[in-house]
Amino acid sequence: MAPAGPRAEMIRVNKVYGGAISAHVLFDIDLAIGSGELVVIVGTSGSGKTTLLNLLGLLDTPTSAALRLGCRGVAGLNDAQRTRIRRDDLGFICQFHHLLPAFTVLENALMPCRLRGLAFERSRRDPVARLLDRVGLGDRLHHLPAQLSGGQQQRVAIVRALANDPILVLADEPTGNLDSANSQIIFEIIRELNREGGTAFAVVTHDESLTDGADRVIRMADGRIISETGSTRSQTKGRPRS
Repeated sequence: MAPAGPRAEMIRVNKVYGGAISAHVLFDIDLAIGSGELVVIVGTSGSGKTTLLNLLGLLDTPTSAALRLGCRGVAGLNDAQRTRIRRDDLGFICQFHHLLPAFTVLENALMPCRLRGLAFERSRRDPVARLLDRVGLGDRLHHLPAQLSGGQQQRVAIVRALANDPILVLADEPTGNLDSANSQIIFEIIRELNREGGTAFAVVTHDESLTDGADRVIRMADGRIISETGSTRSQTKGRPRS
């Protein structure tokens, strides 16, 4: 088993969108997210934070520089290889839960596991059910999404992101569709699951109230990292992953 280390690392990453008029949206980004670290990335609309998250999630490719996930460099990977990493090693939480209405809470949470085959899905059924119980949904495993509140639906989305036991969870405005009370509840759940399970989280938000309790806060403006507070704990927190 490999020693614990950065779950994601960017070295002088740039992103330029081409066309008749090019747009340079990220400038020389250096970033490492440690094993078990909770990183909150804040900035106004247009600051580049969502583009940064898309690069970490292999949903886009950098124009220049190096990007690593776990122990692997990702430059030159084909679409199938990038899809496999997203499926096996990453979890995603979006602003909207995107639950499938015809499937139960447990079935929705297990959906990433189903993509890896029925045998893997069966092996993860009990751990995922325990996670749902951990976030207060143990008595709703067989409910449909329409029978849940908005906050409960987002809790299912959080468990779904953790279902594959990923090395890194990427959350893009995970509380952006909730009121302030539910926002705090959801972020507290993220923080507790991070502390207890040791999974690294990168959370993008414009909500300053969500910076409390983060291991590190990264502030972005105009495509650049303008400040960082806190420090990475890649060698002292979380479980090693190969």
